[in-house]
Amino acid sequence: MKAMWKGQVLAESDDIVTVEGNAYFPAASINERYFEDSDTTSVCPWKGTASYKSITVDGETNKDAAWYYLDPKEAASEIAGRYAFWKGVEVSA
Repeated sequence: MKAMWKGQVLAESDDIVTVEGNAYFPAASINERYFEDSDTTSVCPWKGTASYKSITVDGETNKDAAWYYLDPKEAASEIAGRYAFWKGVEVSA
């Protein structure tokens, strides 16, 4: 699967974990040059605390368009350190 935004491949992998309809990519599959740390976090009752990264392509930033669970709760342990996308990022096979 691929995650793309503004014509650039943000992540690509065959090792995908799908949870609640979201494809989670392994950390090693992301193209780090497009990602910037964000101070944003959110809390899911069963997954835990999510952290976010903003994506910048050709000078345009998509704030908090990627999220990950560095230390998820046990029920969501399979997505530890994996990235998922939203806010216009296209994820396709």
